[in-house]
Amino acid sequence: MDALHLYGHAFRSRLWLGTAAYPSPTKLQAAVQAAEPGLLTCSLRRQRPDQEGGQAFWAWLKGLALPLLPNTAGCHSAKEAINLAWMARELFDTPWIKLEITGDDYNLQPDPFALVEACRELTREGFQVFPYCTTDLVLCKRLLDAGCEVLMPWGAPIGSGQGLNDILALKTLRQRLPGIPLVVDAGIGLPSQACHALELGMDAVLLNTAVARAGDPALMAAAMAGAVSAGRQAFLAQPMSPQDRAAASTPIVGTPFWHGEH
Repeated sequence: MDALHLYGHAFRSRLWLGTAAYPSPTKLQAAVQAAEPGLLTCSLRRQRPDQEGGQAFWAWLKGLALPLLPNTAGCHSAKEAINLAWMARELFDTPWIKLEITGDDYNLQPDPFALVEACRELTREGFQVFPYCTTDLVLCKRLLDAGCEVLMPWGAPIGSGQGLNDILALKTLRQRLPGIPLVVDAGIGLPSQACHALELGMDAVLLNTAVARAGDPALMAAAMAGAVSAGRQAFLAQPMSPQDRAAASTPIVGTPFWHGEH
């Protein structure tokens, strides 16, 4: 698969995995080995780093020898997320931060206003921000204005497994923001949904629950990796456009190829 370039780094896979909610570290490791993801993301706040929690888990993750993207899941304000980002930079020695700021506790919808505020501050301080956002075009443009070089619009609410709830909005983002890396984050439940995201021209997908909560996480991880690869190849292959009418696929006598390309 062709590499995805973000913030000067070449990602070898367009499937990214979260590391929460697995039945055991062994299951997580098996899933990672099966998927060979481009990166792993990990939560800080829920591990209570201020009380030195999570150290053993993070050390174990580093041992998997994959790029790590710390996230601010669980934060509810720009100030809280910024503080956690600084902590992540110290703990993981990376300028990367996946910015998550919850605006609604029911569907975990990100807070657009706090996102823009935090992105401005973090990019000013040299962070390379991966913002988890909705598919709102104006919000996405404001995040780019704030210095983000990648956007992570949701497919559906986190952990829902609903797939791509607003395909038209994703298409609009792809059309209006050509050249901007778009990573669908959250909502993917099935490999077919991950494949569809790549077919639409999204650059990668980040998922967690679909693999972690599967009966066989490693098998699902492998299925997701295959789906992402298939979707990317389909996009690059420039698929045909749907037609209103039937078109005979059987060649006309004496015309074996429609366009006579050589």
